[in-house]
Amino acid sequence: MLHVNSRIFLSILLLLVSISIKGAKGIVGVNYGMVADNLPTPGLVARFLQESTIISHVRIFDTDPDSLKAFANTGIAISVTIPNDQISSLTDLEFAQNWLLTNILPHLPDSNIIRILVGNEVLSTANKLMITNLVPAMDIIHTALVNESLDKQIKVTTPHSLGLLVTSSPPSAGKFRQGYDNHVIEPLLNFLRATDSPFLINPYPFLGCSNETLDYALFRPNSQVVDELTNLTYTNMLDAQLDAVYSALKLIGFADIDIVIAETGWPSKGDQGQVGLDVESAAEYNKKLMQHVTSMAGTPLMPDRTFETYIFGLFNENLKPGPVNERNFGLFHPNFTPVYDIGILRPKIAASAASKHGDNTKYFFMLMLLCLTFVLADANCN
Repeated sequence: MLHVNSRIFLSILLLLVSISIKGAKGIVGVNYGMVADNLPTPGLVARFLQESTIISHVRIFDTDPDSLKAFANTGIAISVTIPNDQISSLTDLEFAQNWLLTNILPHLPDSNIIRILVGNEVLSTANKLMITNLVPAMDIIHTALVNESLDKQIKVTTPHSLGLLVTSSPPSAGKFRQGYDNHVIEPLLNFLRATDSPFLINPYPFLGCSNETLDYALFRPNSQVVDELTNLTYTNMLDAQLDAVYSALKLIGFADIDIVIAETGWPSKGDQGQVGLDVESAAEYNKKLMQHVTSMAGTPLMPDRTFETYIFGLFNENLKPGPVNERNFGLFHPNFTPVYDIGILRPKIAASAASKHGDNTKYFFMLMLLCLTFVLADANCN
């Protein structure tokens, strides 16, 4: 009779369980902007996200009390934002404690606030005072959270634009702009490491996209790009952008810090002459984005990873200034009908998941059962 080492099968079983758990870590959230005069109330929005979508994480661009109350008891994880013009005031501990008392504490524990984002793309502004005050403000806010025993529950960080990089091509040559690395970036990254907080980046492959690079930006089959320094092949622009950020972090010794995609998306409408800014392209990008960032495919330099990702945005915002595309990032119309379907609505997701993954799930559990059978048989033999 063949005797099987139960330890081997137990190891296989634990590996399979580990893989299953890792695969579930992919988070797709949404940016909920409100620069519009035609949007539903925060209460209706929170109920819609909770009951009708698979969205479990949301970012708002302030600390609007109506929104924080609306998301109470929904379980949806919330990232709040301190606007750029408030950063300098928050370098004073007493002010920061009062800010926390007014804007955050009244909503806990009912509202699941997980992050405070200090500003947005601050380092890409020309405001030297704001840039200088960014890390001190983050540190003071963290201290205020420590004083309330909330520092483990709520993390402090700040999102960045890709303009933070002076070099992004090839991806392995990614490098932060001169002057940022020593005076701002390194203190910021030291803070993130010390507080176990992620580095947030806002990559938008549609920016600067041309007819030649449209397929590459939209995850379509394309001629691909080879990094001549590593010989690694890139099949899409997002991976190249994320790896450029990773390379810049690694260059100054911070490769261990987690990367979160705070904003990315694709407009469904743009100015005349802009390439690929239409409903079909927006649907294609965001649907493939969801599949990619949760697939554990990772990137060439960060394989086997999922990325917490926030799509921009929930609604079109008709009062936003700037070019046409700024007002056309929305996934949904104000009446909650989709601008296009990317699989966020619950019934379609459930049906799709059952059809696509049913067989894989069945075989997975069959294999687990087989492993357990061998373990028990071996134990009986001994």
